[in-house]
Amino acid sequence: MLHVVSILGLVAATLAAPSAHAGGNDGSGRIAWVTDGDTFRLESGERIRIAGIDAPETHRDQARCAGEVVLGLRAKDRATALLAGRDVTFRRVGRSYRRTVAIVLLDGRDLGTELVQSGVAAWWPRGRPKPVWCERTR
Repeated sequence: MLHVVSILGLVAATLAAPSAHAGGNDGSGRIAWVTDGDTFRLESGERIRIAGIDAPETHRDQARCAGEVVLGLRAKDRATALLAGRDVTFRRVGRSYRRTVAIVLLDGRDLGTELVQSGVAAWWPRGRPKPVWCERTR
């Protein structure tokens, strides 16, 4: 619980912090499709990776075990149910694998928190090892 509170505080502080580019990192758009449990594409074509979380992989060649793929498809289904055709706002915080990494808000709620609380994603603070999803399938 303390970990969740710490992450929520970090998200709130990040959203409240003034940007040196006065809004240059803020964006919004409509979801075109969901790639997996932590990545989606906007109608503009921009690919967004949700900051601070990790969802299991959906492709066998990227997953560490078959069970991770099952969890990954569940995460993608949940993200799709939340996001399909919806408008989001976001704050860009970085880049990774030609994707924008961003804190994403859906109806004013932090999307990363929603996915973690629903059990389909895990917190993944920057610089820490990725969660091991195969341990969660046993």
